[in-house]
Amino acid sequence: MTDFENVIPTLNEALKAKGYETLTPVQVEVSQPEFLDQDLLVSAQTGSGKTVAFGLAIAPTILEENGRFERAATPLALVIAPTRELALQVKREFDWLFSPAGVVVASTVGGMDSRTERRALERGAHIVVATPGRLRDHIMRRAIDLSALRAVVLDEADEMLDMGFSEDLEYILDATPSERRTLMFSATVPRGIAKLAQKYQRKDTKRVETIGEGPQHADITYRAMTVAPSDTENAIINTLRYYEAQNAIVFANTRAMVARLTARFSNRGFSVVSLSGELSQNERTHALQAMRDGRARVCVATDVAARGIDLPNLELVIHADLPSNGETLLHRSGRTGRAGRKGISALIVPGRQKSKAERLLRFAKLTAEWSNAPSADDVNARDEERMLNDPSWSEALSEDEQSFAGKLLSQYKPEQIAVAFLRLHRSKHSAPEQLGEVTDTRGKREPREQRAPRDFGPSSWFSLSLGRKHKAEPRWLLPMLCRNGNISKDDIGAIRVQYQETFVEVQTSAVERMKKELGDDLDLEQGAKLTELPGKPDFDASPNGPPADGPARPHRKGPREDRPRGDKLRYDKPHHDGPRGDKPMYDKPRSAKPKFDKPKGKAPYKADKPGKNDPRPPKHAAKSGTPNKSKPARAPSAVDTGAVAHKAAVPKPKSRKGAMDPSKPMGDRKARAKAAAGKPKSVESKPYKVKTRAGKGPEARPMRKAPRTR
Repeated sequence: MTDFENVIPTLNEALKAKGYETLTPVQVEVSQPEFLDQDLLVSAQTGSGKTVAFGLAIAPTILEENGRFERAATPLALVIAPTRELALQVKREFDWLFSPAGVVVASTVGGMDSRTERRALERGAHIVVATPGRLRDHIMRRAIDLSALRAVVLDEADEMLDMGFSEDLEYILDATPSERRTLMFSATVPRGIAKLAQKYQRKDTKRVETIGEGPQHADITYRAMTVAPSDTENAIINTLRYYEAQNAIVFANTRAMVARLTARFSNRGFSVVSLSGELSQNERTHALQAMRDGRARVCVATDVAARGIDLPNLELVIHADLPSNGETLLHRSGRTGRAGRKGISALIVPGRQKSKAERLLRFAKLTAEWSNAPSADDVNARDEERMLNDPSWSEALSEDEQSFAGKLLSQYKPEQIAVAFLRLHRSKHSAPEQLGEVTDTRGKREPREQRAPRDFGPSSWFSLSLGRKHKAEPRWLLPMLCRNGNISKDDIGAIRVQYQETFVEVQTSAVERMKKELGDDLDLEQGAKLTELPGKPDFDASPNGPPADGPARPHRKGPREDRPRGDKLRYDKPHHDGPRGDKPMYDKPRSAKPKFDKPKGKAPYKADKPGKNDPRPPKHAAKSGTPNKSKPARAPSAVDTGAVAHKAAVPKPKSRKGAMDPSKPMGDRKARAKAAAGKPKSVESKPYKVKTRAGKGPEARPMRKAPRTR
């Protein structure tokens, strides 16, 4: 086996041990000597070996001259992936790729124990593989040192932007050294990726593109299977049974659909696991490991597994729900047909979604084989074909097998042995489902045949005294006529609702029966009445609106009548012949109200009784204009005139609640002492005086209820 060109010897050794014979185009391109120490923007299709490619690209930057690592300390390389599964997959790939170089790889992903991750970072690592959210959390907590970082790799960069990690990526890249290498790997390069590369990559960034070298997903066969809308799940079961792939993945759009399909497949005997965002990281890891170990054959997943998941034996991808866009279709299908292996991508297309499936394939530039989903007969025929082509038929028999075969032939006929073998073979597999007929409902509907008008026969016309003004409608007029006239709906023809009346056509054979039931006056319920007409009425002659009883009222915005304004009649007030504005003076004389000079500013306080009910001091009452007249003004005392010196007031000592105050009388001191000791002061209740609203006497009503006596 020859050495790989432009690959470091230690990595060359790892590739040989893994069984690599040739490198993919993207792996060859990034290993070129002119790209050494250059920032790269790489776009390559899914399944092209991008993980090994950026490992080969950063190896000259992070390895020493002897092709090995020194003792692990602060990280030298950082790889950021959008999902947990992809990050853990990158870690596994780097473990074997850099194993001869003595690498230590640490991972920091969401859903794992952050304390364990911090301890791993403290012990030291050469390469750190992380998801954006958890890595930003470690940076903010200062649990990771990025000062010695030499290279940063963004794997599936377009998916990280679609998932809303733009702000996290900018925060992480701002925390890294400016002299680092930055490599971006993506299946496509949208505007967001170009803008991010322009901001965080050097001006001499090299663009590597390997998508256009060959057809998209050349190793994947696309099949579009049309089914009836009610047979979607049955078609998926038949597809799984028809191909009998070693590993298969079924994509659904919602978690509810994932749970539903998982339960259905489990009941049908498939070894199945599920993968969705509602599962913990431990459950998701065990599900993927079960697929790798062969303990599970079918994985039902949402689009969380559409990026970067690499299952070596995955041969079949089924789209239970059509993806939202062509890019998602490519990433889903890219889980199979990886590294030169063949795969099948089957789209389950209900009849009404055929146009959407064609549009998705056209946008993704793919070509699919259109057919119906495998039927039960197709599955049984494929089982027989696999059974007949099994290599066991051509293998030599052992002595034990030959002895047992002779025993079978001695007891049973060859036909019985063959039938028993076929039954045992079919019992190990789930029975196929019966599918309904598929009809294409996309075509234009055939025009309906115009029904000939019904021959109603001879009839008579009646006028009903109910119309649109009475809110008459045929939906309740028809039952009323049938109920009152003892006729059926087939005896009634046309019903023409007018404004004041309704014309009803009644079959001649039912007229006599109806008249006999209604009587000579042809009265109906609720005052309605029928009137027989001499012939077919003239519908145009019937009024279409309310009758005009008087002259039309002019529009309020039209020209006014040429008459004085005062000549307008007044119906609600007595009309007087005097000039306008002269109102009659009735018996009530108009008294002139005295005018007072009111002071400006805030309105004065108004009390019920000046001086008695005024809660403010007299000086404020005097200022507000309501002097206190309850007491006569006293003469100035000797203290006011200065004849006698004013005696200063002695301040009362402050006391705690319950303490005895010597400045108070002895009775109050004892009462306070009892209150402090928990003995309430005995107070005799006084009789309650009931206030009345309407005078005194037995008929007086109390204002409020008297307190309840204990």
